[in-house]
Amino acid sequence: MTMTLRVGTKLGRYEIRSKIGEGGMGEVYRAFDPKINREVAIKILPAALSADKDRLARFEQEAQAAGGLNHPNILVIHHIDTHDGAPYIVSELLEGETLRDRMGGVAVAQRKAIDYALQTAHGLAAAHEKGIYGFRLIGAETPPLPSD
Repeated sequence: MTMTLRVGTKLGRYEIRSKIGEGGMGEVYRAFDPKINREVAIKILPAALSADKDRLARFEQEAQAAGGLNHPNILVIHHIDTHDGAPYIVSELLEGETLRDRMGGVAVAQRKAIDYALQTAHGLAAAHEKGIYGFRLIGAETPPLPSD
C-alpha cells in the first residue's frame, strides 16, 4: 500500500524533505516549494490505492471540499496534481502537537475540552455554510493545536 518517497524527490516544483506520517488515505510528507520559498505538506494517495475508484473519489472530494473553504480551523489547500499515477494534495504545513499528543492518554480539563470542541464546531460551521457535509475535517493525528 505504501509508496514512500525519498528525500529530494520532486513532485512538480515541490521537493520532498521528510515523511510526516501515513493513514488510510495515503502518506503525508514535508516538502519545500522553491517558487515561494516555503515549506508545505503533501498528501499522496499511492497509485495502487488510486486504482480503487471509491478511494480516489474520496481523496479528490477531500481536496476539493477543503480547497473551497477559507477558515482558520480548516487546512488551506494550495495545489492538486498527480505524480507517477498517484494523486497528491499540497497544503499548508501545520506544525505543533496533535490532539492525541496534547491529551497524552489522559482526560483534558473541561475548559480545554470546550475550547477544542468550539474550534472544531467553528470549522464545521464554515464547511456547512458552504454546503459541505459528511467529510473528515479532523483526526486525532492531524490537527496541530496552538501552544498555551
